[in-house]
Amino acid sequence: MTRERIVRLVAGAMVLVSLALGVWVNSWWLLLTAFVGANLFQSALTKWCLLDDILRMFFGVKSEAERVRQDTEIKPPQTR
Repeated sequence: MTRERIVRLVAGAMVLVSLALGVWVNSWWLLLTAFVGANLFQSALTKWCLLDDILRMFFGVKSEAERVRQDTEIKPPQTR
C-alpha cells in the first residue's frame, strides 16, 4: 500500500470514528472531524502532510511515484 492511500485511509477512518463518537458519546468529538478536515485542506494547499513524512521516514513506505519508478526501472541482465 502506498503512502497516499494510507493517508486517505487514516483520514477517512478518523472522520468516521469522530462522527460516531460525536453522535453517541459527546459532541466535542466533532472537533476531531474539524481538525482532520483542516489538515486535509492545509495539505492540499502546502503539499505537506505530517503523516506522509512519518510513513516515509520511520516506516519506509513508498509513494505511488516511487513504486512506479521502481517497477519500470531497466534492470541489467543477470549473469551466471
